[in-house]
Amino acid sequence: MSFSHLGLAEPLVRALEAKGYSEPTPIQRDSIPLLLEGKDLLGIAQTGTGKTAAFVLPSIQRLSEANKRVLPTHCRMLVLAPTRELASQIAESARGYGQFSKMSVATVFGGTSIAKNRNDVARGVDILVATPGRLIDVIEQGFLNLSMLEILVLDEADQMLDLGFIHALKKIVRMLPRKRQSLFFSATMPPSIRQLADQFLTDPATVSVVPQATTAERVDQSVIFCNQSEKQALLTILLQETKIDRALVFTRTKHGADRVVKLLAGNGIASNAIHGNKSQPQRERALAAFKAGEVPILVATDIAARGIDVSGVSHVFNFELPNVPEQYVHRIGRTARAGRSGEAIAFCADDERPYLKDIEKLTRQKVAQHELPEDFLRRAEQLKSERVKAIGADPAPREDRPRGARPPARPKATHAPRPSAGSPQSRNYANASAGAAGGNGGGNRRRRGGRGRGAGGGAGAPAGR
Repeated sequence: MSFSHLGLAEPLVRALEAKGYSEPTPIQRDSIPLLLEGKDLLGIAQTGTGKTAAFVLPSIQRLSEANKRVLPTHCRMLVLAPTRELASQIAESARGYGQFSKMSVATVFGGTSIAKNRNDVARGVDILVATPGRLIDVIEQGFLNLSMLEILVLDEADQMLDLGFIHALKKIVRMLPRKRQSLFFSATMPPSIRQLADQFLTDPATVSVVPQATTAERVDQSVIFCNQSEKQALLTILLQETKIDRALVFTRTKHGADRVVKLLAGNGIASNAIHGNKSQPQRERALAAFKAGEVPILVATDIAARGIDVSGVSHVFNFELPNVPEQYVHRIGRTARAGRSGEAIAFCADDERPYLKDIEKLTRQKVAQHELPEDFLRRAEQLKSERVKAIGADPAPREDRPRGARPPARPKATHAPRPSAGSPQSRNYANASAGAAGGNGGGNRRRRGGRGRGAGGGAGAPAGR
């Protein structure tokens, strides 16, 4: 079946041909005809199944056929995404699919100038892709009005809930017109997501292209049991031994992602980290270098990884297992995209075994166990020695500390004892202290609450300072 048989107009078919797409995926085949009829839709589809095209293509066609003029500070279609990267990816796809349909596309998300957001929506925009938090900021400052919205899309709804966007979503839906088409997509469908869908959708059609909570069939999954302290050496050895085009490494925390990058660098392996503490330009540069193959290893947290749609990711390493089992489905879905196969390898320490059990229960399959690489302990010790020479001693993993324990206190600076009163050393000490007070420009006086500079504040300072 071709895209034209689904009822798509010639400009959209031509745009798909320009991108090299000839046959629809199952989610596209089942969703596009329903959406062209104007129905609300509840779509259950894992990442990498082509769901962005499934909702963008028919929406562009319906907006084109309606032929309405978008008003200033309004939008006709709103796509809500949980992360900046996913929002940027959806907008890029929308521009590509709508290149012959003259649809304007804009994004609104954090990490960018709100003045830029205001300018992007000032004249009105056909398709707006946004994250919930920044969208509300723009609306409350009077830069955007949703009263004329025609189509609403919630993508990655389960991640929206995980990130605590439920209150923002309820606030947004109260700003929307009742008469609209609403589309709701999620990789998993627990009861909480079903309840959220009921608030947004009216008599929706349901499309499920895979059984709920199953993982990608083309991903070869395995787990290696090890200690927390052995994970860094294990990752390094596997990266050195395995033929890897591009690999994603997942950690649970931002601190953990930065630590993995540092330790990989000590082992001579280049990588970048992408997480919520990185600025938007940093995240964009890291993702661009990964896409271009300049840095083949990207270390990410779950939040930042949403929207990483990069072909050629051959491996996903779960350096730390997620404590939310649904995240595992999303993680391994970053490989085996566009019909390709992929490999997902998980490292499991003793305290992570309950997480693995939850994952196997959710996915309804046993993850195959692999043994540690041959001669692992000797090779791990050798790597550690080489890394210590390169970057110094490794920081202790945060997870290795007992719960609630503080990190070891830094040693206090030691000083020579203050000389006894009346000694020559004491007079020199007093003179030095007085000179320091003059050079500080009355710093002590300011600390006591004085606003002005101390006497001699400027004169006491060396001329070249």
